[in-house]
Amino acid sequence: MRTTHRPFTTLALALCMFMAALEMTVVSTAMPTVVSDLGGIQSYAWVFTAYMLSSTITVPIYGKLADLYGRKPVLLFGTGLFLVGSIASGLSTSMNMLIAFRVLQGLGAGAMQPIALTIIGDIYTLEQRAKVQGAFSAVWGLAGLAGPLTGGLIVKYFTWHWVFFINVPIGVGVMALLVFFFQEQMKKKADVQLDYAGAALLSAGVVALLFGVQGTGSSLLALPVAGVLLVAFVFVERRAAEPVIPMSIFKIPAIAISSTAGALFSAAMFGATTYVPLYVQGVLGGSATLAGGMITPMIVGWPLASLVAGKLMLRTGFRPLIIGGLGLSVVGTGLMALLLKPGASLLVPELAMGLFGIGLGFTSTALLIAVQTSVGWELRGVATASNMFFRTIGGALGVGLMGGVLVTQLMKDPRVPVSAANELLGPEHGRGLPPAILETLSGALGTGLTINFWIICAAAVAAFSAGLFFPKVKRGTTPVNLSDASATH
Repeated sequence: MRTTHRPFTTLALALCMFMAALEMTVVSTAMPTVVSDLGGIQSYAWVFTAYMLSSTITVPIYGKLADLYGRKPVLLFGTGLFLVGSIASGLSTSMNMLIAFRVLQGLGAGAMQPIALTIIGDIYTLEQRAKVQGAFSAVWGLAGLAGPLTGGLIVKYFTWHWVFFINVPIGVGVMALLVFFFQEQMKKKADVQLDYAGAALLSAGVVALLFGVQGTGSSLLALPVAGVLLVAFVFVERRAAEPVIPMSIFKIPAIAISSTAGALFSAAMFGATTYVPLYVQGVLGGSATLAGGMITPMIVGWPLASLVAGKLMLRTGFRPLIIGGLGLSVVGTGLMALLLKPGASLLVPELAMGLFGIGLGFTSTALLIAVQTSVGWELRGVATASNMFFRTIGGALGVGLMGGVLVTQLMKDPRVPVSAANELLGPEHGRGLPPAILETLSGALGTGLTINFWIICAAAVAAFSAGLFFPKVKRGTTPVNLSDASATH
């Protein structure tokens, strides 16, 4: 019987993570240029939000499928769908097309990170995992260095469409390695089906919630609809034979606190990576490469801190790293909100993002491994995916809320056309606009983004407050035996 070739499997998983990380930094760098080319600044946030929304909805579903039918087929399917969405996004000729294909891309991305991390939890022991997870975070650092530079060079010498095509060779390599070198042994559960009712309610509830948080007027009616749908989801899950998200796992304090803190710090993280480059390019007048480079200190600081966290965790446990890391993230986002003003030095966002990234590096690794060690194999996929679900939904809701704030500020003066905002983000930074419109538009963009930076800081403070309640879990703790983990009550 063939066995898993762990080095090549680990390489495949690392490449999978690299592809996901590169996607975030390259697209963030290119988006102002995309808006300048296709128009639609009012849809700016939706290019990110659509991707996160579709991946958010599918994360817990993929996690449950991985527990039922194995990690390998789920990860292969998700990676293939991600590549199809990437190619289609690169071929887009309008903002609406790009948003639609970003949805498709996100439907595949929902499988990639959580299932890759679940496989790491399967093939490595706790002691090995602490080191490997830290090393995996270095992948984000490499992508953080390569992403802005790659995105800037692509925009400068080719067209923005190629920021999506670069995923193709990496994705094909990931799938080939998984097919030939990853073999899993599992006992498939007989006569089980995915909880379709729960999956449908969760999907509809998340979509309604996202529309509500970033809308105004009649779209706010989506909020009570979302509340009803999500309450119904919890009701169905408590009675389902194989729930998408077993409610009983949240009886474990480490999982409950990790989910809450993860959602909040992800809102701050995705908000920062989406809107700091926009501020640098749209308000400070930096180039696309320079704007994208503002993300680099965060994504470099993150893996460096994760490597340290992997070593410290075996001695200190999870709690000190979580609280200390979240505290650093508060400092970083506080500097961002207080000091990032028109005319500010570029050292401000670089320092703020660096501190933020270091804080998240300590926190993220500790939270993830705490969740994985709280349950056994049969629930590790859904527990990991549930944690990633709360992180992605936090990011999607945060970016959506901030997108609503930004659009409201830009549309505040009816005399300023939307096309002028698109031109502001072009390579000429709106130099052809009438001075009065340029001044009004720049002020509105700066005001909207400043409000968003305060929202980012508030999310970081809330995450820190949640982290204070994290239990004192020792590193050798045996996974909790949830006899009712998938019970019907």
